[in-house]
Amino acid sequence: MKSSLYKIIALSMFALIFAACSKEGDTIVASSGTPSTVSASASTIVLTKATENNKAVTFSITKPDFGYSAVITNTLQIAVKGTDFSKVAEATFDANALTKDFTGVELNTLVLKLGIPTERASDVEARIKSSISEHYTPVYSNVLQMKVTPYSSTSWLYVPGAYQGWTPGTADSLVSPTSNGIYEGLITFTAGNLGFKVLTKKSWGPPEYGKGSAAGSVAVGGGDLAAPSAGTFRVTVDLNANTITFTPYSWGVIGSATLGGWNTDTDMTYNRESKLWTVTTTLVPGAIKFRLNDDWGTNFGGAGGVLASGGSDINVTAAGSYRIDMNLVTNTYTLTKL
Repeated sequence: MKSSLYKIIALSMFALIFAACSKEGDTIVASSGTPSTVSASASTIVLTKATENNKAVTFSITKPDFGYSAVITNTLQIAVKGTDFSKVAEATFDANALTKDFTGVELNTLVLKLGIPTERASDVEARIKSSISEHYTPVYSNVLQMKVTPYSSTSWLYVPGAYQGWTPGTADSLVSPTSNGIYEGLITFTAGNLGFKVLTKKSWGPPEYGKGSAAGSVAVGGGDLAAPSAGTFRVTVDLNANTITFTPYSWGVIGSATLGGWNTDTDMTYNRESKLWTVTTTLVPGAIKFRLNDDWGTNFGGAGGVLASGGSDINVTAAGSYRIDMNLVTNTYTLTKL
């Protein structure tokens, strides 16, 4: 009799546990999960550099319920209105917190990750994602409609390495015009000097980004990164995905006035101080153009010292030794006869 009673009690307990949770495929789902509700202290927010340290908004939530006591992670998700949260910027609430404050600079950094324009109001949506583990399906709150005007907030990373003597103060930099976590810049690596690190300031000290565990990744505290070869590259570091990419980026002069004619480029050198592409070479009467990566896909011609994308040939009337400079910041060029 006792044995039968114990079996009945055990089966009853199992039924109660099973009732609290069900299984959908390979994912365990809380059957009584109740999502949070979220509200914000403001729905129209204009962010400015002058007030970036002031509190911009407070998000308040109710506690979600998964049917039993659990450690819950609540994450604010913001997306461009109408995108169905296909691309989100996220910020996690502190453990057990039901409110989260954002200063102007914190909110500005967050929304700029969405790629929205600065100095202009954009419609965004916000919601709360609540989860207890990767094995449970998260639940989502109501969706808030908001209008946010971010400000331009350029930020930099610094890239000391063997190419310049491992000196942070004089290292090349990568720039993120909107502080969206994606940084780009041109770096010229020399033969045998391919190693480098990525810093958030012009001095050594954490965080220092080095090589990640996977190819093409970066990680805080990792070993030295390395360029794929000597040459000039457009280096892109994405701190959202912790990745780094290298795209060859080299300009040359080509044309009937050059030693290589229209078949072979005369390579130019990038000067990171002056931001000029420069070469000293012999020219004869004829024409020249500038092109990227030995390919006509991107080329410049022009007249009167002004570059034009795909423009007309630049005429050279006298033979001699010339210094040729190209400035892609001002879209100008100079031919100086030496």
